[in-house]
Amino acid sequence: MSTLTKWAGFTISAFFIAAAAQAQVVVADPWVRATVPQQTGTGAFMKLTSDTDSKLVAADSPVAKHVEVHEMAMENHVMKMRQIPGLELPAGQTVELKPGGYHIMLIDLHEQVKEGQQVPLTLTFEAPDGGRSSLELQVPVRPLASGANGHGAHGHSGGHGHGAAKH
Repeated sequence: MSTLTKWAGFTISAFFIAAAAQAQVVVADPWVRATVPQQTGTGAFMKLTSDTDSKLVAADSPVAKHVEVHEMAMENHVMKMRQIPGLELPAGQTVELKPGGYHIMLIDLHEQVKEGQQVPLTLTFEAPDGGRSSLELQVPVRPLASGANGHGAHGHSGGHGHGAAKH
């Protein structure tokens, strides 16, 4: 076996070992809430399940100037929304991002987000060792009347997107 063949085999093996160390995150039922004209922000919602302990640390989308991971929480009997540095994803547990709870906030929208569109969204995850992986989604936009379950006023659920983090 030539030295080049041995080196290529070692490099490929090292790549697969490194990839296996990264968390696999599955996304279920992602959706973005539609906006009205001149509305500057909206939310993205979904269910995240990681096969190992992981953390959602960032999000990005070309439809907004800023994209942040947020939480809604009661403080002194007032519901407040704030950015958080990361959302823990315990191994094997589904964490739901939903209206009134954890969500992804799209801020300073470049244009109206309309029902039926697909919003590109990139999620960044961090493993306990600091390694990062990203996942690119095309997220369906649902009606303004969509509630916590993501279903619109007409009772349909729209499209569903699923994915696993890329390594």
